[in-house]
Amino acid sequence: MTEWSGTVGIGIASSGVEYFDEPAVAVMLCALPSDRYRVFSGVAPLPASFTPHTALVHADASTPDVAELIAEMSGRTTTGYLFGGLASSRGDTVQFAVGGNGNLRGHGNAGGVFRGGLSGVAFAEGVDLVSRVTQGCQPVAPARAITGADGNLVTELDGEPALDVLLEDLGVSLEQPQAAVAALRTTLVGLTEAGEDVVGRTGHFGADVVVRHIIGVDPQRRGVAIASVVEEGMRLAFCRRNAEAARADLVRICAEIREELEPEELPLAVASALASDSLSEPSPERRIAGAVYVSCSGRGGPHFGGPSAEMQIIRHALGDVPLVGFFAGGEIARNHLYGYTGVLTVFR
Repeated sequence: MTEWSGTVGIGIASSGVEYFDEPAVAVMLCALPSDRYRVFSGVAPLPASFTPHTALVHADASTPDVAELIAEMSGRTTTGYLFGGLASSRGDTVQFAVGGNGNLRGHGNAGGVFRGGLSGVAFAEGVDLVSRVTQGCQPVAPARAITGADGNLVTELDGEPALDVLLEDLGVSLEQPQAAVAALRTTLVGLTEAGEDVVGRTGHFGADVVVRHIIGVDPQRRGVAIASVVEEGMRLAFCRRNAEAARADLVRICAEIREELEPEELPLAVASALASDSLSEPSPERRIAGAVYVSCSGRGGPHFGGPSAEMQIIRHALGDVPLVGFFAGGEIARNHLYGYTGVLTVFR
């Protein structure tokens, strides 16, 4: 049986090429045993008899509590790892999940094209994949603990009024409103849960950081409002988008994937016996059956300096491997909903 899962994006990715705001379709065919995967949707959820190990997930940003639905889906998998993104479109934002006969069992009269909720493909243990998150923002100030919060309003950072800390970090004052507004428009926040590192060893954001917009300030309460509910104990760092940092981080995750795919060291006798066979040590691209890349709709070639530049970076780093993907309204990895990131997943 042939089953399909997919969604729409304002940009479509293929091997080394990006298509923005023009008609395009990218298709990847996967030959998997029927007991190793299940296509699912809100109309046809995963059966209790199937134990998902990981899942490729498409979602609709207009769905109420979409972040909670993603976390719930993550909790159903044995690894907790999801990968995918939110559909993005200049028109209808849709997903599709269909079987070889044009439908899936449980869909009833539904045609397989959906608006809202989650859909995708769940994979059983034994479908071997490697996945990494690449960040697109660079911290511009030290990470701080949120010591005061009210819903989505951060009132204190490290015991100081949050707005005062923000203005000090950016080097601006409300007495010069034009300069302050210009700086605030380009500033975002990176958030992590309590106890998690915001900045990694390289000085870049770690994979646990989710980036959110600053949506306002409260001069009366000296607070900073962000596009996420926050709690005391969480950690926060102000940040900005940075193309060079994004490029370096994308190259880093590709290198990590290549390293994970490298074969274990062979005993000397075995290595010597195989030395004359050029195919005995396949390059990483020969060990990759295919790749799925979901990037932010604000990234892509235009952000990296030229047409298809982001896909070319991946192609140069991984080799000429089969790849499909799209530019999303938000990226999904593990149980997080990200922004301004890329999620690269390769199947062995």
